[in-house]
Amino acid sequence: MRVVFDTNIFVSALTLIGGRADQALTRVVDGTDRLILSKAVLGELLTGLARKFSRDPEELARVAVWLGDIAEWVRPVQRLEVAADDADNRILECALAGRAEVIVTGDKGLLQLGTIEGIRIETLRDYLLHNKK
Repeated sequence: MRVVFDTNIFVSALTLIGGRADQALTRVVDGTDRLILSKAVLGELLTGLARKFSRDPEELARVAVWLGDIAEWVRPVQRLEVAADDADNRILECALAGRAEVIVTGDKGLLQLGTIEGIRIETLRDYLLHNKK
């Protein structure tokens, strides 16, 4: 399955080892699902980790390289203004460019959309529940 994780899922996976978000990321690492990533999404993640969790540049570089190795990179060409939060629009653009099947998020604004151009937008809990190995 082709999946885009919102930055809140990445942050949880990288800061709460063993939790649900970590389980979701494990699905990518073990090859069950294919992670779709864009520079904009990675940039937001790294900025959040630096600002909110005081991660140092070396650790951020390791995260970027690791995600770069496990993800399929896309370059969105379509700019969206569907969501109120501009960062959410970058998630949607990434999903569309990568022909994702699902966006996994905890963001209420994105979840209210339900779908975008046939791409499901669901909670982490639902993603893990409905997409078992």
